[in-house]
Amino acid sequence: MNVPYEVFIAFRYLRAKRKQAFISVITGISIAGVGIGVMALILVLGVMTGFTSDLREKILGTNSHIVISAPGTMLRDYRSIMNQISTVPDVIASTPFIICQVMLSSGSSVSGAVLRGIDITTAPQVIDLPKTLVEGSLELLEQETQSAEGEKLPGIIVGKELSRLLGIYPGSPVTVISPTGLLSPTGMTPRWKKFIVVGIFESGMYEYDTSIAYISNANAQQFLKMADEVSGIEIRVRDIYKTAGVVSAIQQRVGPALQVRDWKEMHRNLYSALQLEKTAMFVILTLIILVAAFSIVATLIMMVTEKHKEIAILKAMGATSGAIQRIFMLQGVVIGCIGTLLGLGMGFLLAFIQNRYQIVSLSKDVYYIPALTVKISALDVTWVAVCAVLISFLATMYPSRQAAALDPAEALRYE
Repeated sequence: MNVPYEVFIAFRYLRAKRKQAFISVITGISIAGVGIGVMALILVLGVMTGFTSDLREKILGTNSHIVISAPGTMLRDYRSIMNQISTVPDVIASTPFIICQVMLSSGSSVSGAVLRGIDITTAPQVIDLPKTLVEGSLELLEQETQSAEGEKLPGIIVGKELSRLLGIYPGSPVTVISPTGLLSPTGMTPRWKKFIVVGIFESGMYEYDTSIAYISNANAQQFLKMADEVSGIEIRVRDIYKTAGVVSAIQQRVGPALQVRDWKEMHRNLYSALQLEKTAMFVILTLIILVAAFSIVATLIMMVTEKHKEIAILKAMGATSGAIQRIFMLQGVVIGCIGTLLGLGMGFLLAFIQNRYQIVSLSKDVYYIPALTVKISALDVTWVAVCAVLISFLATMYPSRQAAALDPAEALRYE
């Protein structure tokens, strides 16, 4: 196979002789620098992508993709609204819900919570509550269960961490206290009612597991003295990344009086912060590759100084300045490519080890997820590889031009 002589000479120069061992060491350091930079970039971007993906799955497992609500009031005609949106393309299912702030009391333990009323028939089609149940079932929410004292009480499902805080378990009675009570001559009297725990769920998010409790919509309406009305409607769509068009279509059908928001808008601050942090980490860690680029520059400058006689002979034999420049540019690109491949390999290996054995774990009461998950996307790999090779290429510009500008007569005058 005919190989251009520039390629042959470039690879020949990379294999330094014994007396040029120092150049070989600098070349190895350059490769290692690029590799470490690429590995760090791959791992950090993978961690950020994995964290965002896990967080999104946890949030969308407990919450819906789209929510319809009437700011400042309740929805009375929610059934007709659900019929209207059922024909919107990409809408899979919808369910009504009720939400309010309450206090849960059990013995001497008290904790604030978000009480959510759900329709047990349609809710499983929209949220993943049945999948997160570790004890009990949704059907028990619409049944009255007898407590140890002989009382028949409506059912309630609480988060695993909330059950630990209150010291309750399936079969334990718990008092639900609503701050929006009844007005009496002595002031506002809180509304309260006893429930019995019929299930425990674990969503994987500490924030949800410590603050959410579920009851049926009928029990919520009865407890809060509501008519046949709900706080809003939750909707599940086919593609979570194409909710903008669905929101627009739903808004046209329900009118401007109702508010239609998707998960991106409801959690916009969180995801914007995560995306900004990911971009910032990419820019910062790219500096590692820039540091390695200086090593490439130093390697090529020393190579040009060492090979000035050979360069002069090549030019005397007819090699053009462009060919000489390509020889040293190719050397830098090869160093960058080798370092990039090694960095990608190390990054993939460490990501596999972390995902398999979860060496780096996180505190549940501080972070949203129990352990770091590294998810490396093809787009991130492409960006990292392109940037690493491009920086390595740019690092060759000055040394290669210096080599191309070498005057063969001056180089060989005293030889």
